[in-house]
Amino acid sequence: LSADVYPKNILLIGPTGVGKTEIARRLADLARAPFVKVEASKYSEVGYHGRDVESMVRDLMESSVALVRKEHTGSVRSKAIEYAEQRIFESLVAEDNLDEDNAEFLNFEVDELWRPEPGELPDAEDIDPEAVAAADQRHEAREKLREQLDAGQLEDRSIEIEIADNGLSPLTIMGPQGNDAMGIDTSALQEAWGRAPIAKTKIRKMTVAEARTLLADEEADKLIDQDAMHRDSVERAENEGIIFLDEVDKIIGGGSSDGPNVSREGVQRDLLPIVEGCAVYTKYGHIRTDHILFIAAGAFHLHKPSELIPELQGRFPVRVALQALTEADFVRILTEPRNSLVRQYRALLATEGLKLEFAPDGIERLAAIAFRANKTTQNIGARRLFTILEKCLEDLSFEASERSGEAVVIDAALVDQNLGEAADDEYLIPYDL
Repeated sequence: LSADVYPKNILLIGPTGVGKTEIARRLADLARAPFVKVEASKYSEVGYHGRDVESMVRDLMESSVALVRKEHTGSVRSKAIEYAEQRIFESLVAEDNLDEDNAEFLNFEVDELWRPEPGELPDAEDIDPEAVAAADQRHEAREKLREQLDAGQLEDRSIEIEIADNGLSPLTIMGPQGNDAMGIDTSALQEAWGRAPIAKTKIRKMTVAEARTLLADEEADKLIDQDAMHRDSVERAENEGIIFLDEVDKIIGGGSSDGPNVSREGVQRDLLPIVEGCAVYTKYGHIRTDHILFIAAGAFHLHKPSELIPELQGRFPVRVALQALTEADFVRILTEPRNSLVRQYRALLATEGLKLEFAPDGIERLAAIAFRANKTTQNIGARRLFTILEKCLEDLSFEASERSGEAVVIDAALVDQNLGEAADDEYLIPYDL
């Protein structure tokens, strides 16, 4: 049975910037699984100042709710947009005083003892021609207003719209980390606030474009079956959830029996039942952690995985050692991903009308400088590429609006010109790159 098959938790070992977090995040994206990244060093043993380890499961549940809500919203999006358009149209009609009132067609006083039968029409002499003409004008104005709204000609017009007022809970104001740090039961507060009465609606002034987005989300929430969404969220979190536990090497004690090391080893003991499988209470009910995949990661420069408590070591059977990135890896990172830094800078400067191109020798030179900077100073992995590119394109970014319409090619010569002596002088690298 699938219930008897437990996930194979993974321990990633490698220096910073090598891609441990990115691997876990891409895995969650491919599986469309709820994902949360937490840092083990921010948790503390029960009784110490800091966050409770159970809060990571609550964070995962919130991530699952957001993921499932997005999926359910997509299924009713077209209907929600239709309802939002109608609400905007009604607001525009009310502001322009274009409501049709058939009572204005009549010009007679109704006797208290006389009531019209359904479908009964008044006599011709009781109809006011001026009222009929005014109603016809309003009808034509309504139709024209509808055409303008459908054509997108009223996007910048300001309207007053009635929207739901969800208010701010104490958790939103204080923040969940603050509650955990003070020892407050966050889930109990969430449940209590969820039952508290709040203001239903409020009037806000905004543009038609803003109202369309806001009202579409509001109408989608009304169309979604909230109970079914919460059930799906719980099931998704329990069976497909992924918790990425970073900096796990920093909760290994130094061997002394007092001081902060007690808390660090205590965090490992508190993590054990979570990883092994237990029930954690959230505002959506109890969440079982038996089939949640845990991916732990750490550099392990000062400690070894074998220094973790034995019970926790056995809960991470798959261990992967990642090597430091090479210069060739940097070239691939700059060019292959769909959101690579090269593409990001190209799209960013294109907003100013500047066409930016990267020559192969320019990319190779950037990769070489980044690799050397990591060797000369602290190795921060692929994050060094961001620093190098920003330094190289700093002047160009500030001058982009003045150079609109130009085409700039980033080649090796331009890289050396922009980075100057810092690219080759090992004594300047620590200060500039």
